[in-house]
Order: sequence, then C-alpha cells, then structure tokens
Amino acid sequence: MGHKLSKITLAVLSATSLSFASSALAQEAQPVEEGDVEVIAVSGIRSSLTSALLEKRETNNLIEVIEAVDIGKLPDQNLAEVLENVTGIQITRTAGIGTGVQIRGSNANRVEINGASTVGSGAGRSGMNFEDLSAAIIAGVEITKAPEAKTTEGSIGGTINLRTIRPLELTETLGSIRLQGEDSSLTTDGVQPRVSGAYGDNWELDSGRFGFVISGSYTKQEATSFRPRLDRDGSLVENVNADVIRSGELEDQATDRPVAQSFDFLGIQFLNQELENFEYETTNIATTFEFAPNDNMKFFFDAVITDQERRQDSTRVQASGVSSVLNHSLPTEFETVNFGSLDGVNLGSIQAAVRGTIQPNLGVDDDDPNLRFNSDTGARITDTEIFRLGGEWQGENLFASFEFSSASSDTETPSLNTQLNFINPNPLTPLDNLDENGNPTDDTSNDNSVPFIYDLTGDSLAFGIDFASPFAPTVADLLDPNNVVLDQVDITRSTTENSEDAFRTDFTYYIDDSIVTSVDFGYRYNKTEHSAVSISDRIGGFSKLVDSPNGSLFSELLVEGPDHFGDADGRELAFRNFLIVDPDRAFSDRDGTLEILESAIIAHGGNQDLANLVPDSTEIFNIEEKTHALYAQANFEYEMLRGNIGVRHIETDIESIGNTEINGVVSAVTNKGDYSYTLPRLNLVADVAEDVVLRLGWGKDILRPNFGDLNTSVSFGTNENQSVEIGNAGLEPEEVTSFDLSAEWYFAEAAVVSIGYFKKDRTNLFVTNLESATLDANGLRDSNPACSGGGIYNPAVQPNVLGDPNTTGLCVDVETFFNDSATTTQSGVEMAFQYDLSSFEDDLGWASGFGILANYTVQEFDGGSAFYTSATRGTDVFNAINGIYDDSQFVQVTSERGLLDFSENAYNFTLYYEKYGLSARVRYTWREAFRTEDTAAGASLNSTLGFPVVTHDRGQLNASISYDVNDQLNLGVEAVNLTESDITQSCVNEDALLCAQGITDRRITFGASYRF
Repeated sequence: MGHKLSKITLAVLSATSLSFASSALAQEAQPVEEGDVEVIAVSGIRSSLTSALLEKRETNNLIEVIEAVDIGKLPDQNLAEVLENVTGIQITRTAGIGTGVQIRGSNANRVEINGASTVGSGAGRSGMNFEDLSAAIIAGVEITKAPEAKTTEGSIGGTINLRTIRPLELTETLGSIRLQGEDSSLTTDGVQPRVSGAYGDNWELDSGRFGFVISGSYTKQEATSFRPRLDRDGSLVENVNADVIRSGELEDQATDRPVAQSFDFLGIQFLNQELENFEYETTNIATTFEFAPNDNMKFFFDAVITDQERRQDSTRVQASGVSSVLNHSLPTEFETVNFGSLDGVNLGSIQAAVRGTIQPNLGVDDDDPNLRFNSDTGARITDTEIFRLGGEWQGENLFASFEFSSASSDTETPSLNTQLNFINPNPLTPLDNLDENGNPTDDTSNDNSVPFIYDLTGDSLAFGIDFASPFAPTVADLLDPNNVVLDQVDITRSTTENSEDAFRTDFTYYIDDSIVTSVDFGYRYNKTEHSAVSISDRIGGFSKLVDSPNGSLFSELLVEGPDHFGDADGRELAFRNFLIVDPDRAFSDRDGTLEILESAIIAHGGNQDLANLVPDSTEIFNIEEKTHALYAQANFEYEMLRGNIGVRHIETDIESIGNTEINGVVSAVTNKGDYSYTLPRLNLVADVAEDVVLRLGWGKDILRPNFGDLNTSVSFGTNENQSVEIGNAGLEPEEVTSFDLSAEWYFAEAAVVSIGYFKKDRTNLFVTNLESATLDANGLRDSNPACSGGGIYNPAVQPNVLGDPNTTGLCVDVETFFNDSATTTQSGVEMAFQYDLSSFEDDLGWASGFGILANYTVQEFDGGSAFYTSATRGTDVFNAINGIYDDSQFVQVTSERGLLDFSENAYNFTLYYEKYGLSARVRYTWREAFRTEDTAAGASLNSTLGFPVVTHDRGQLNASISYDVNDQLNLGVEAVNLTESDITQSCVNEDALLCAQGITDRRITFGASYRF
C-alpha cells in the first residue's frame, strides 16, 4: 500500500529516472496514466536536485540526499566539500583540503558505502577517511539525520551512506571518461592529473538479467598552506612594582626582570614558521555485479578498493630558547589584548608585544635564542577493501534479504623527520664552554645565539632574522652546510589494521488493509578488530656539539628550504634562505637517507646513537568487539499520517590487550567487558496538505569510544612540552537521545522551503583531563619520578628550557580520558530554500536558467560537568591581570568543555545557471568561530594557556562552469577558495591573543569528460 503522490511529485518522479539512480528510489507507487500529469524534462544540475528532493520527500525519516549531476560528477571534487552543501553540516580542512565533517556540530558520524560499514585508517570509529575516496566513483550521498530501528547504531550527528552505480537500473550502456588537471596557487610542482571513468551495462539472458558496472579514478593532488605560529605561554613579564613570589621566594626585579615596565606585558615565548604541504595519490575502483533470475529475486556483489598515499613534506623554522632572554628584551610596541570571558568570568586585559627584536644577551644566556630547521617527511599509506555479497527475494507478502560484508583497512605511517641546529659563525656569538684555545669542549652546546625580529601588526604573525643586528649571520652563512649540525632524527614505522566483518538478514512482512502496512525485523552480527603497532625512535636530541655531526658530513642530503613563504599574503618578513634534509629523498629513499645520517654520526664520533626500530612492548595494542543486534519496526499509514516505530537491541562483548611497563617490567594487561542497550526509535510524517510535509523523529543511539581512547599502552616522546596520553579501557559508550521536528513546503517543481528543529541530549561524553606538571621558582619542572606536584614522569624526555639539558627524564603534562556523566544538550534550527526559474522560460528566456540553493543552521550546546583548566603558564597570566603575583594565592581559570569544532552559526548559498549546454555554479560557505585542538605544528594545550584555540569566522567561495560541446563532450573549470580565504586562530577566545594562522591556497581544476 503506498500513500498518494501529488501531481507535482508525480511530475518530478517521471522526469528524474536517471540511468544511474540509486536503488533507494525503487519504491512502490500507484500507477499513473500518461495523460494524468505534465512530464517536466530536466537534466544536469536541476535533474540531480530534483531527484534528491523527491527521495527526501518520500522517506519516512529525515534524510538529506545529494545526487551526481552526471556520471562521476558530484558538486565538488572532494567528498567532505560535497557534504558541505547540506544543511547542518560543516567541515574542517587540512592544508585547504576538506577532511573532517561535523553533522549538527558532531564529528561522531558513521560512514557507509551502499549500506555496508567502512573502517578508518587510524584509531577512530567514524569509518573511511573522506580524502581516501574520490567523489568520481560516487553516484549519490544519503545523510540520515533521524535513524530508524533498522539503522545501524554508532553515530551522534548522522549516518553518511555513499552510493555507487547499480547496473540493473541502467537503461542504456554506460561509458564515460574524464580527464582533468588541478593547479594550486601555493605549490611548486605544477598541474596534478585526475583521471576517472566508468563502464556498465545489463543483459537479458535465458537465466535472467545480468548487470555489471565498474568505475575507477586516479588522482594526484597537492595542497599547501603556510602556518605561522607564535606561543605566549611563559612570556609574562610582571610590572616593575610587582612582588613576584614563586615557591615562597621573592624575585629581585632588578636582576630577574630588568625590562619590567609600569604594566604587565606578554613578550615572545616561541616562534614557529611552518610550511604545511600534503601530496595525495589515490586510486579507487568500485565494481558491482547484479543478477536477477526473475522479477522477485536478485543477487549482488559489490567491491570497493582504494589505495591512497598521503605524503607530507612540511618544513618548520623555529626560533627556540627565546624565553631565556624574555626579561631582557623590551618590545618597541604593544597592543591591548582582551581575553574576554569564560563561563561568565571576565578574564581582563593585558598588554602584549606586537613589534620588537630579540637580541642575544651572552651575559644572561650564552647560546639562546637559537635557530632550528626542521624537515617533516612522513606518509600515510592506506589500502582499503570493502566487499558486499547478498541477495533479496520478494514473495507475495514477505520480502527477505541477506548480506555478508567485509571491510578492512591496512595503514602504514612511515616518517623521517630531521632537526638541524644552526651554528651562527658571527664572532659576536661564540659557542659556549670553549677551552682556553677557543675550541669546543664536551660541554659546548650544539647551538648558539641568533637575533630575531617580529611584527605582529595587522593581524599577521610575521617574523624572521634581524639582519640589521650586529649579531646576525649572512645569507651565505645560512646556506653553508658547515654551519648546521644534526640535532635529532625522528623515525616511525607504525602500522594500524582495522577490520569489520558483518552479516545481516532483514525481513519485511506486508499487511493488507491495515493501518500497519508492514513490519520490518532483522538481525545483524559484526566482529570489529583494531590492531596498532607503534614503532618509533629518536636519534639524538644531542644538545652537545661533541655528539652532533656537522652538515659537511651529510651535505649530499642538504637542499635549500622553500623560500616562497610570502607568496600567499605578500609578507616581506619571513624565514628564508635555510637548509633542510631533502624531503624528496627522505621520502623516496628513507633507508638510504637514514644510512647517510647514521654514517655521519659514526664519522663524527661522540655519542653513537643509532636507530632502533624494534617495537617496544608498550607500543602494541589490540582490541576485538563482537556485537549482536536485533530490531523490529512497524511501518504505518493512516490518512495523512505515515511513519514507523521500532526498537533496536544490541549486545557487545569487548576485549582489549595492552602492555604496561613498571620499573622496567613489561606485563600484558587484558581488559574484558560487555554492555547492552535497547534503542527505541520513532518517525512520524504528516502530509497535511498537497505539498506540505511535517516530520517528527525521536530515538536513541550510542557512540562507542575511539580505539585510541581505550589504549592502555603508554607511549613516551622526547619533547618536554608534549603531554603524555593515557587511554582508559573502562570507557563506556556515549548515549544520545535525539528529537527532530520539521516542516517542508514543496511549493513548485524542484522547489522547497523547510525549517527544522533538532535537539540531542548526550550523556557519558568522552572528555580529556589535562594535569599539568608544576614549575618551581626557577621555572623548571620536577625531575623526581614521583611527580608530587602533578603530571607524569616521562623517562624519555630530553629537557631544553624546562629542565637540565644534561639529563634525561622529566615530569610532563598528562592527558587522560573519562566519561562525563552529566547530560549535555545540543539543539538548533535548520532552514533551507531551493528554487529555480525554469517554469518561467516563456517570460524570462535565457534568464530562466537561474536557480538558487540556500541553507542556514543555528545551534547551541549546553551542559556537562567536565572543564578545561588553565595550564601553569596560563594561570600566571590570568592571576597577574588581577594583581596576584604570589603563586600560593593563584586561582586557576576554568571553562566548560563544550564541543570541539562546533560552530553555532553556519550557512551556504549557491547560485547556479543551466541552459543552452552551459552549466555554472557559485557557492559561498560560511561558518562561525569554533574551538579546536587542531593547531599549527601540533601546539599542545600547555602552549595555548590550557584551552583549545578558537578558529575565527571564515567564509569560502567556490565556483565551477562547464559547457556541453555536444551530447558526448563536456569541458569544465572548477575553482576552490577563489578569494584565498585564510584561517586565523586565537588563544582562549576569538580576537583575544593571536596564536596561529593558516594561509591557504586557491585550487583550479580544468578538464573534459566524454560519454560513449
């Protein structure tokens, strides 16, 4: 029994039987005589929008749909950016490439392909990474916002189902090929190729109908962004009249703070210039076989195979040890920084340096501030396979289906990162601890002083070497291999294996002449496994010149670093003219590069620290989950009402195995647990008028913790500022109760105006707790393994400014995970509008080709008992603002955790034109400021004063235009980030203390497609 369709809906249905439409459109509809309605011919953009709109309208639960304009032609090249077209979805980007998706403010979403689970490349739960899959092989995208009982559990925001072409729905032979090239405004490697194609057909055989389709793509892409970062933690200079007391000791202002002014101010703690460059090489193949012996039976096999190599060859130039002369470097210009308020508490204002120089002061520190050159060369190499085998049978009153699916992802993350210290040959900056003949001794440091200059005006983080200083090196000095030494090499060879094998069977029993039109019921079993082996080692962190090989011993590896840091915004002040280990060679020949560096260490003598790539026992972690799920769902229809009500019950057994080391003894730790949940769900639709639809949805779901959050193995790094993360095997799933209420008015063909309200009550949120290691009166951390003042003892740390550089081991910050038992609430309103002028062709002529799409989302988050707490150095600053300088009287600042990557307001506006073979689209996307822990060069919460940074409001303009030369050939150009909109990040609050920037590229893609 099917509900009655309006004439507009029937017209749309008649017009949108695309040859590659999803099987989700194959719904029963009442017969329509040919003369009953006007058939409206649509194609291209309008066809895809019309088809998607129809599918959304006819479902009994709230979904959003995007259909491909043509074979392999979704609205954008990147799947994350495709999803950004949808109401209630925002995305995050890495070097300008869309990588993360938030649905209604949540990153916790589930990704499927043709309804089958996918698995990710890391320790997350959401499924396949969007950058691993080309949009060219996807025919449509379905986003489920209000789940039904038969919807697989595991998402907070929604479930994203990526649909490929179904061969038995083809009405003619499919053949297409698309050739494109992409160019980025900030990369140096030129145009990158994109190739995609598809072939499909079906045949009537004596045994039944057989269909086959295969689509594939090969993509190379390069994305670059410039990310300057400036740290202010530890940069407080108290005013000249302040009685500064640390650990009961009163500082002597004249000797400890000689540049103190009549006001407190923030100087400079650390300068970091990062050029972030990612190169993607992706191969995707999707194929489907379908066989229908008769009209009531069908079998299918799907395979999706992806191979992606994401290469990173980023560079960082760092001014380190700057804080050593903090109290002896007076800025030349200040600005007032208002930190705003947190949780209703006004934090107040403070002066902060915006212009000045940082000069060596050998009487204060004989080797700082110093200059370092880093080359970060790494990769993520992921092979993903998804297989799906099943069948379905339709009886008189019973529909039955079964499906086996298997998803696996094997990932390697090799890296070879190097750090070179610059030895300034200027005679005014001699090395420290020389002997009486001026020669280095065993105590001579492997760096010395370099002067710096900074200009932070105009919302720009610009800094570089102060070449006007008498302490400055020359350009020739900077490019001389004899003036660099190898400080450290970080190597990783980590692997991650994720898999999920599943079986499900689903049944529908149809009931005639009843309000309950059918009953769905079924069973699903899945086994999920995660295995991670972290292999890493650091050569060096030498600190002493006697152990650090000179660049002349490995000069064959040295190349000039990138010098185009100012190309994006025209800045003149930047680090240029420096040497790095050749990233291309380090990537293509890691073993050979490592061999040359180790040979240099051996030839130099001193500490013979060579690579050890045997995995430590504490770096191995395994987890296995087995889940049984049962569901039953009644589908009903009565007069203007339709919908479904049902329940899903799940039971999960979990076992994790990690290793813990205590006093040098490694022991395996096995944790076992189980849980069960019953998840009721209701969806109600009211067709209150011919083309007005009201929807109500209510249901419960769970979100399992990420595998990494369960990891009880402990990994210690060597960076004194890097916190140690410790997982919690006892984390329970997060629970969510969702409510949706919406209205949709389909006021014309392919047109809609809608408004919806949603609310999500969440409990057991996964949150992190940062426990800071305290500082003593000298600004040093405890080296006692007991860490009585807080934090955790890291035996691998090689101290720089927070401890004795001649020792190993230090108390560092520790982050742990726990469930927040308090209830949090996300709520919001989504509005959308879609309309085109095609029905006014007689009146408007060529102008009738215009159409618009617009959506707006406003949302808020409230509740929770977990808080961020100001880090030690942040606490210093906030108390100084309030006139408190005795650390025994310090009060920490706190802030509710809230949600990361959560924007309260966001909108999209698209203007398109389609007529006479010309198709054009301009889309502007804007999202409000949001808090995030994605910062430049991996800044920790400690370096951002204890709170996530705030990414400012940002809009982006994308555009595309194509032309049908004939029925087969199409030419097109697409542009991403036309206005080169940058990313700005502030500490604590928006427009407070500028912390980092992301200066992004513009990408232009051009090419042709041909249909056979």
